[in-house]
Amino acid sequence: MRKILGLCLGLALAAAAGAQEQDFSKIQSRITKVAGNIYMIDGTGGFAGGNIGVSVGDDGILIVDDQFAPLADKIQAALKGVTDKPVRFVLNTHFHGDHTNGNRYWGQHATIIAHDNVRVRMATGNPDPNPDNHRDPAPKAALPVITFNNTATVHINGEDIRAVHFPHGHTDGDAVVWFTQSNVVHMGDDFFNGVFPFIDIDSGGSVQGLIKNIEEIIPQLNADTKVIPGHGPLGNVDDLKRYRDFLKDTYAIVDAGVKKGKSLEQLKQEKALAKYDNWAWDTITANDYLEVVYKDITHEKEGFKKH
Repeated sequence: MRKILGLCLGLALAAAAGAQEQDFSKIQSRITKVAGNIYMIDGTGGFAGGNIGVSVGDDGILIVDDQFAPLADKIQAALKGVTDKPVRFVLNTHFHGDHTNGNRYWGQHATIIAHDNVRVRMATGNPDPNPDNHRDPAPKAALPVITFNNTATVHINGEDIRAVHFPHGHTDGDAVVWFTQSNVVHMGDDFFNGVFPFIDIDSGGSVQGLIKNIEEIIPQLNADTKVIPGHGPLGNVDDLKRYRDFLKDTYAIVDAGVKKGKSLEQLKQEKALAKYDNWAWDTITANDYLEVVYKDITHEKEGFKKH
């Protein structure tokens, strides 16, 4: 679990401390058209952070998530390739640093919007003597200025951009963002397209909760809806269904092992999730993901269920 947290969150923490090991000079911020007036800046294998959604028009720019502060100039250059309008709004899908560390820059120029829990987690940080778990509070400029409980809508560029909170999925502060006129939805880290996900159990996330949320979202999409994942390539509703089926199947496999009294190490040795080895990527392996599911299940068995 430490390895996953370090990979998913450590980059942002190091950047904030000015001790970033990642060479951001090698990152290319690539912007591509999705549909309507919506674009995507990809996460380049995960090491640039999460995918950014972009609304472009006469009113200015709204971005969904903003990766890392050291990449702000590259993101700005990518946006300049489409429009000279300024970024007016940043909408964070959740609090993790690979989606919000850029707030440190963009918060000086734009209004940041997020779920209530995102601001709370960013403002308080996570004081912990274990450096793998410690997270400093975010600076004031990086904090969301506008927060919401259930839904929020930004009316910009002829688009009703609707953020909807789905509880206990990837974290306890996830927002899924609909670009309603363009028929595009940004799922944040509620969707890792074709790769093993990280589900932050310690921050209110839940595999079962995530499955429930996706089951609720799918009927609201259609065959032509473009789906921007938190990580991975641009997808569609069939990709999201495949991800839901993956979550259900992997949960069932690990749950069956737990019910038989198998330990985490036994399940790893048995390669319980070997059928999904092709979902491994440069950040999360089958065993990394198995740890997350096992922890979620055993916490539920112990009566610590969060939802």
